[in-house]
Amino acid sequence: MNDPTDPRAVVERQLTAYNNHDIDAFAATYAEDVVVNRRGGHPLRGRHALHDRYAVLFAEGRCRARILGRLTEGDWVIDHELAHGVGSEPIRVLVAYRVRNGLIDRVDFLA
Repeated sequence: MNDPTDPRAVVERQLTAYNNHDIDAFAATYAEDVVVNRRGGHPLRGRHALHDRYAVLFAEGRCRARILGRLTEGDWVIDHELAHGVGSEPIRVLVAYRVRNGLIDRVDFLA
């Protein structure tokens, strides 16, 4: 995984920044026109909206995720995550990331 544009490397950088609550490094892994399809909510559209939303979560210092499993195929990385700090108890979630040109341009929370 020496290629920094490899989808697995990009998603791993995103995860590290998420767990470190580093909003600038986190947002830098996303395309300007990223679309984040969230469960039960309206999609987040654009890096600016993503930055603003996650800056609030990171400021609280509670969120972190642990990867339980990872699948990759072409531009897609699908993580089975155990997410902490989103609710009162950790939740299991499937998240699909599409990486193009070294940036995440689409995220789908599947479950």
